[in-house]
Amino acid sequence: MYIRQFSVVAVVASVASGVWYFRAPPYHIRDYSNNPTIPIDIPSFNPSVVDSSTRGSLIVENDQFSVDELTSPGPITKSPNASASSQHAMLSPEEATQKLRQSEESYEVLRGRGVLRYDLVQLPSNNPIEDDHAEKLIETSLSLAVPNTITHTPETSDWMFWSVFDGHGGWTTSAKLRHVLTSFVAREISATYRAALANPSLTSPSPASIDEAIKRAFVKCDHEIVHESVVKAQKANTKSAAAALLSPALSGSCALLSFYDSRSKDFRVACTGDSRAVLGRRNPNGTWIAQPLSEDQTGGTPSEIVRLRAEHPNEPNVVARGRILGNLEPSRAFGDAHYKWARDVQEMVKTQWFGRSPVALLKTPPYVTAEPVVTTTNVKPEKGDFVVLATDGLWEMLTNEEVVGLVGKWLEANPVSSKTAITTSNTASWTQSFFDGGSDGGFKGKAAAVLPVDRPQVEKSQEGQRSNTIRRTQWGIGAGDERFVVEDSNAATHLVRNALGGKDRDMVCGLLALPSPFSRRYRDDLTVEVIFFGEADAAGDVKTNTDTSAPGTAKPKL
Repeated sequence: MYIRQFSVVAVVASVASGVWYFRAPPYHIRDYSNNPTIPIDIPSFNPSVVDSSTRGSLIVENDQFSVDELTSPGPITKSPNASASSQHAMLSPEEATQKLRQSEESYEVLRGRGVLRYDLVQLPSNNPIEDDHAEKLIETSLSLAVPNTITHTPETSDWMFWSVFDGHGGWTTSAKLRHVLTSFVAREISATYRAALANPSLTSPSPASIDEAIKRAFVKCDHEIVHESVVKAQKANTKSAAAALLSPALSGSCALLSFYDSRSKDFRVACTGDSRAVLGRRNPNGTWIAQPLSEDQTGGTPSEIVRLRAEHPNEPNVVARGRILGNLEPSRAFGDAHYKWARDVQEMVKTQWFGRSPVALLKTPPYVTAEPVVTTTNVKPEKGDFVVLATDGLWEMLTNEEVVGLVGKWLEANPVSSKTAITTSNTASWTQSFFDGGSDGGFKGKAAAVLPVDRPQVEKSQEGQRSNTIRRTQWGIGAGDERFVVEDSNAATHLVRNALGGKDRDMVCGLLALPSPFSRRYRDDLTVEVIFFGEADAAGDVKTNTDTSAPGTAKPKL
């Protein structure tokens, strides 16, 4: 990811006046919307009509900012000519909230198997958004039932999957993963269970064999995307058909897939790339501990550098400037065929259809792998554990501790229904010192507000992770907890609001008003999921929380 240094102070100072005016640079967008194999829904945002006949205008041209007025309450349009200019209305706080919440979803899981609820939200910066996500629940059949350790009777389980995908170079790879990756993983895990249960000496597969099944599924899925697509494209009758087959290989995507087994309470995280998962677990005194469940995998990660140099010993530039061959930041990803195809295949694809010339430093591909690193954590529903999964757009703005502390603070105002809901006097003391309960989620008193999270002097939860101050440095803001606020009933939306400025409404409105592609200089696409664990009796299946989901939210994704 490239970060350009612009002063967000200048942006916010101008943004307070009202409307973005943006001279669009020349760029090209290839439309794959007619491709029937990879459907995509692009939500639209229609700000409410403002009564005033005059609205402020922020002029953005050649990275310079100035203020003007837009004297019309009518619709704001832009010319399709790349050399033309456009005006974009500055958002009011109410419109900013509407934009933040336009894709939020929330679901209650009423199956009594350790999961209570999950919230999710997306916020695009690219147009269309290059992030994606997937959720799936599989109730195992008796053929996969594992004997209960006490009664020895067969016991079925819920297999629950949550995934976030961070696309780059286009949206097609992440959209492909949304459709197929969970199925690849479920098939491999199912086959592993069947093999173990067919062995009289085993009652269940070993933890290592389940990890290997997940890795195998990722690699098989990527092989289909990158290599089998070329074989199929050679049989295609037209270039457009070849494009539909090859586009998921030519773009790329990181993947973060989680797998929860309700019988064992094991929560596995398979990470390919630089999306991240963090567990929040409550201390007896009411504070929370942040435990990372994945490690960022980039050209700047020490363990990845060692691996790549060992695999390509005679190539000193296999990692240069923190990037693979000096170009690609994630060291593990799906797609990205230009780092996996042999040179002759790349030349053939370019000659027969389209594409770019091979990377100059290409010698011994593949340089990028889709094989994930898998971790396993036994979650504690009785402790009210939660897990946050998010693409790197969130982690550029907030630390692991801040994310866990923010969810902990949100839970004080929005207790999730559970036998272990947060209602203890310990958390009440934190509420009194931090949150005034006002409708605007403000703060009271002169003392610095503190998130209810343990912060060791050296934040060990950040070891192996990229710097979390990259956007703060760019925006010129500090790291104090006083900037945070509680305003949203959806936990994922709550995190995104605070990542964008929290209590500083001018900052939030300014960052949300930035049009694509200019917005990419200041923020990335954001996809956030928050999964809440707890003990509760079975009371149904999975249902939509209509009060914390955008209108028109589809049926439950699990």
